[in-house]
Amino acid sequence: MSAATVVTSSLGTSLARYSRSWGLWVVLLIAPIGARFWIPGENDTSSVITVNGHAPVLTSAMLGVSLGIVTSTLLLPAAFIYLRANVTRRQPWQIEEVTATSRIAIALGRFFADAAVLAAVLAAMTVAGWFIAWLLTPLESIGLGEIMLGLWLIAAPALMGVAAIRILFDALPPTRGALGEVLFFFIWIASLAIPAIGAERNVSYAGNMQDFAGFIRPLTHDLPPGRENDFTIGASPMQEGRIALDVMGGLTSDGYIASRFSWGAIAVLLAGFAGLVYRPHRPRRARRRLAWLGRLLEPSAPPPAQPDAPPSPPTAVPALGLVAAEFRLIADGRMWLALAAMVATLGPWVDFRTVASPAALLLLIFGLTAHAGRSEQPGLLALTRTAPLAPILRRFAFLVAGVAWSLLLTLPAIGRAAFAGDPAPTLYALATGGAVTAVTMLLAMIGRSAFAPRLVLLIAWYAYLSAA
Repeated sequence: MSAATVVTSSLGTSLARYSRSWGLWVVLLIAPIGARFWIPGENDTSSVITVNGHAPVLTSAMLGVSLGIVTSTLLLPAAFIYLRANVTRRQPWQIEEVTATSRIAIALGRFFADAAVLAAVLAAMTVAGWFIAWLLTPLESIGLGEIMLGLWLIAAPALMGVAAIRILFDALPPTRGALGEVLFFFIWIASLAIPAIGAERNVSYAGNMQDFAGFIRPLTHDLPPGRENDFTIGASPMQEGRIALDVMGGLTSDGYIASRFSWGAIAVLLAGFAGLVYRPHRPRRARRRLAWLGRLLEPSAPPPAQPDAPPSPPTAVPALGLVAAEFRLIADGRMWLALAAMVATLGPWVDFRTVASPAALLLLIFGLTAHAGRSEQPGLLALTRTAPLAPILRRFAFLVAGVAWSLLLTLPAIGRAAFAGDPAPTLYALATGGAVTAVTMLLAMIGRSAFAPRLVLLIAWYAYLSAA
């Protein structure tokens, strides 16, 4: 079978699976609806993009650039979540790995399918941008091509890069699980920080190649020297008045267009490299080194069975037993309990908002998402529906147990603050614990895995830590 045939087959199979997924239609609807709220109106007091404290003048080119920048910066984690949690996350590797088919061709076919789906999202956003321009700008000044150019030139290479990273992470055993999610989190942060740090140097092809997200040159092209970093991306208050930016000059500046096409080519090469380095699934080998440490951390043996024991009576309060079971299952393993004890012990001696609360939340995120991912598997749900208590009651018990763990992890710090008459730590623990647990439960119900809630909550945790 030729490589082109394999690429076509892999592409067609993945697109067919995407077309049968209701999640694709949700993504295509969310993009244009969200686009409307990213563009500030005349009376708004905040803007997603500000330059020198002002929102840019809304021209057709600026509208396209705004949609492209938000997509290539703030929405990259959402794109990565969708690609790893959608219907194509399960692949017939048991069959593929024993055939002589080119892994590079298979990887490229899946990459092109992911890129096509993300391109469909950009197409829906383009139509939304045209409609927004018709609502908010004079009819004679609308440039449909400028809107499309600003959106696609900035966002398309970034989304192709996300699709390539997904294919690469799926090719290697260590990054097929939680490690890949954590690595993407740091890659995303680096893609925002590195170009912003060197904004004044991004005036050539080499400088633009440092800007994976492609947002520097359109925003800073005509800013005066020394003010290239005076911009914000995210919900920020804005001053009265608008600032005019020559974003078309930035899009067509020396080296910018070539850098965006180069990033697209790099994404294709990265997807092919993923097929080259693909490693088959293998059962994990038992680690002989530090075996004593593994025995120390493994769960203790259950008590021996008593054949002559009488049948246990029904639990007097089944709901309370369910909460206790969820509380116990969130803390999975001795290592988690040891870290929990460390966090609780250090709580009274460090600042609650900047250290104790973020540390407790980070540990709680991993415990909650791991347990929720296990509990929401379709096969297990079919089994739990036969239990005396319905799955929805288990989810409520999970919520109560998560809040209880949030309070317990910060209890020493809460106690010290209570003696000083400060109720803030208690309110923080209740609010953050309840929010984290509720988001975990909701996303695990949708994605049927720990991946989506873990990545979303890690991003939220970073924002919570940074806002301290």
